[in-house]
Amino acid sequence: MKVITNTLLISLFSILFLSCSAQNKDLFTPIIAYQSDDLIITQISENTFEHTSFLQTQDFGKVPCNGLIVTNANEAIVFDATDNDKSSEELINWVEETLNCKINAIIATHFHDDCLGGLNAFHENDISSYAYFKTIEIAKDNNLVIPKNGFKDSLNLRVGSEKVIAKFFGEGHTKDNIVGYFPAENILFGGCLIKEVNAGKGNLEDANEADWSNTVEKVKKEYPNVKLIVPGHGEYGNKELLDYTINLFKTH
Repeated sequence: MKVITNTLLISLFSILFLSCSAQNKDLFTPIIAYQSDDLIITQISENTFEHTSFLQTQDFGKVPCNGLIVTNANEAIVFDATDNDKSSEELINWVEETLNCKINAIIATHFHDDCLGGLNAFHENDISSYAYFKTIEIAKDNNLVIPKNGFKDSLNLRVGSEKVIAKFFGEGHTKDNIVGYFPAENILFGGCLIKEVNAGKGNLEDANEADWSNTVEKVKKEYPNVKLIVPGHGEYGNKELLDYTINLFKTH
């Protein structure tokens, strides 16, 4: 009886060990891959990097602003330029020289400076730029840098052998805010539509607070398997960011 019990215990520990090992393979310790006074690039998964630059604002001081770099097979797609051409050029050089990747596209997630401010640097490097058609309309009306290619509803691009999606779900932070999704790693770039946990409401100058929660509800429904979410500002996390943002802007 004792031998049977010991055998069962050994089998149980083996199962638990294998289970933990499998879970650990899904975990990735973030690595700061590059850092300067103007730009920080952090590897957050095998093929994705968060880029953070710093926008000087009148109301909120110096604000860290996030974007995303998605890579596969020596190709890259970038979500959001930095706030100025200097740090965007720094970002482009790092992707091309350190990652040895060709940047296929830059996708702006809305019209504010933390998305479009450094877009000229991408144009000067002959990198195709994309944005939701409303972003292009607003950029034209306000004499901002204008993305070269527009889309309605959604955009599908290839990075290496993988797919990258950009999609409009509704108004929130702005009337043109979109999100980006990398299905291969179930990573969502929420941009300024999605808040970090415990964040305040932030800049509401161009916001639609009435629709914000409903828009994020649609994002949550569209991507039920999302594992990692990068907001436009602050710390990345999991699905908790979606729930936090939904509750933050609920009107009832």
